[in-house]
Amino acid sequence: MSSLDTVIKSRQKENEINGILTQVVCTEFSNYIFVVLTQYGKIGSLISITPDSRSTDISTPTFSTKVLLGKDEPLTHVCAKNLATFVSQEASNRPVLLGLALKDSSIDAIKQMKELIRSCQVW
Repeated sequence: MSSLDTVIKSRQKENEINGILTQVVCTEFSNYIFVVLTQYGKIGSLISITPDSRSTDISTPTFSTKVLLGKDEPLTHVCAKNLATFVSQEASNRPVLLGLALKDSSIDAIKQMKELIRSCQVW
């Protein structure tokens, strides 16, 4: 085991979701959780999901999304929040960097993808 293995934890899995091969890679860095979720075999759009420090209710934090690379469309923000807010919450509110390339963004597919992400938990 190299010293790099103890610094950066990473897990990956793949599963068929609604007939489409879906791959996920989760990597934990000290300041971010990096999640790649793809049905194209590519990173796709890169979205930052961060807890909003301006939230007045500490029990229900809000999250901000920002598309860093790729198409900045409303559906991208909706999918990113639905797929990655639980990751941030479970990782002590660390920000999440999400690579997203989806063919199927239906509600059923998003639910299955969340479980696939959860199965690769490194946080």
